Amino acid sequence: MYDVIIVGAGATGLTAAIYACRKKLKTAIISIDVGGQTNLTSHIENYPGTGPMHGIELMQRFQNEAIGFGAELIMGKANKVDKTDNGFRVGLANGESYECKALILAYGKVPRSLGIENEEKFLGRGVSTCVTCDLPLFKNRDVAVIGGGNSAVEGALESATIAKKVYLIHRRDSFRADEITVEKLKQNKNIGLVLNSISTKVVGDKNVEGIEVENIVTKEKKTLKVDGVFIEIGYVVDTSFVQHLVKVNEKKEIIVDEKCNTSHAGIFAAGDITPVPYKQTVIAAGEGSKAALECYRWLTGGKGAVLDWS
Repeated sequence: MYDVIIVGAGATGLTAAIYACRKKLKTAIISIDVGGQTNLTSHIENYPGTGPMHGIELMQRFQNEAIGFGAELIMGKANKVDKTDNGFRVGLANGESYECKALILAYGKVPRSLGIENEEKFLGRGVSTCVTCDLPLFKNRDVAVIGGGNSAVEGALESATIAKKVYLIHRRDSFRADEITVEKLKQNKNIGLVLNSISTKVVGDKNVEGIEVENIVTKEKKTLKVDGVFIEIGYVVDTSFVQHLVKVNEKKEIIVDEKCNTSHAGIFAAGDITPVPYKQTVIAAGEGSKAALECYRWLTGGKGAVLDWS
């Protein structure tokens, strides 16, 4: 039983973990990745006090602090939340579940999924939603990148710098990415284009061993032998697994008050998953700290110190 479980390990979730742990709350973070969308920023220079750096480096600092203060990081996709007699139970796609007294939802926009067989099973074990984050794990190995926009095409080009072979799988024969980027793609001999094709199944036992694809024109199926699969098809707001507990707006964002309380006592939400404007890393971090402090106040029956200037 945790005092608080934080769903999401971006700037919001990691900051919430730092503040929760400093209040001596037994804290777990559940996430499919670490760093969130800040990882995608190659040159962040507007986070006060740090100086210019890659988003991944900044998020690594956040992670180190959260773990250093005692947070437990659990890799997995939360897909179910139930109310229990003592709080809440968070279920993961891999079948595991964890219980807590309070819950902080801080997972922002989530990567759009393909919805194919074994996709969730291998998340974090060969299937990734961030080329920039996980590419170093696949040096001199074969990988597949799925998508046709800028993130997918740029991801394929980046992968080609260290992977042995890269397959770019796209359901059409043309790309939505910028023309200049597509031109670089077509000139790269290390990238094989698998066009007019959809992914139908991730293949493997304990880890990814391949990706099954189907040509939508010929209906021919084949399996590409790869060690890694990068899904780069955009982001969505997914509150489907908590909508039975909290109120959401027309955009499916979780409605909160100024202290990050949701409509359900004991559940807090912060960051990009809420209607709070200006989706910036510094704002996400501030909202995460607010959520953790309000969570602590709630867990202590309203007796927790409220450090407001007056």
